[in-house]
Amino acid sequence: MSVPASQSPAPTSRRRRQRRLTAGAVLLVLATTACSSLGRTAVGTVSYAIGPETSVTLTSPKVSGCHRLPPSGTTQVYNNTLVDMVMYRTPNCTGKDTVYLGSRLANNVAPKALPWRSYSFVH
Repeated sequence: MSVPASQSPAPTSRRRRQRRLTAGAVLLVLATTACSSLGRTAVGTVSYAIGPETSVTLTSPKVSGCHRLPPSGTTQVYNNTLVDMVMYRTPNCTGKDTVYLGSRLANNVAPKALPWRSYSFVH
């Protein structure tokens, strides 16, 4: 038994196809909404030294806000993230004495200079 070329597909197959497209669109919207609600992070690590024998490594810190370093500060920072940073000599990410630290770069403070006490990400 053959079907004439002018006859369209069965209504049930059209409905199935429409349901699949609708379900796919709904899943895409849900996935996008779920991901956008997460806090953006700087993918990678930020490492800094505290004293001669201690180092700290933070994995994927949040991109927003001011990140405080220990009160004593640090003189060595390695930005191994995909986002650039700004280093500050104050604990609250203010002041004019700053350094722009690009992605995957390091910074060492000069011997008589003040240590870094906070940082923020450029986003």
